[in-house]
Amino acid sequence: MSIIKLPLHFEGSIGEKTLYTLFDSGATFSCISAEAVEGLETQVKLRKPLEIATAAEGHYLKITHRVAMDFYYNDIRLSDEFMVIPGLSEEVILGVNTFQKWRIKLDFEHDTVIIDPKVTKAILKTISPL
Repeated sequence: MSIIKLPLHFEGSIGEKTLYTLFDSGATFSCISAEAVEGLETQVKLRKPLEIATAAEGHYLKITHRVAMDFYYNDIRLSDEFMVIPGLSEEVILGVNTFQKWRIKLDFEHDTVIIDPKVTKAILKTISPL
């Protein structure tokens, strides 16, 4: 099994920094460590905490906060919501919800990430009156 881990630039309302980001096709949510989010964005408390299963059988994490931030891959601006996980082993983990949102593809044979820049551009249509 291949692992793709790359430094990505993150921007929040408080600041910006480069964080090592794990592209994890086995993770549902995108997550950020509580330490990495410091100085980037203000954490928002979830009205109802989430309990998510981990890879360890019978082990669950209780998530109480999230943040929304922009991040960049090869100068392509993306944005998403990240669950804040205290003690997370990685600075950032991108999960499949983010992959689906931005149509991110992983090429493990070449250890690369494929993002079509057209996906990030809004398509505007003019609606003609009836």
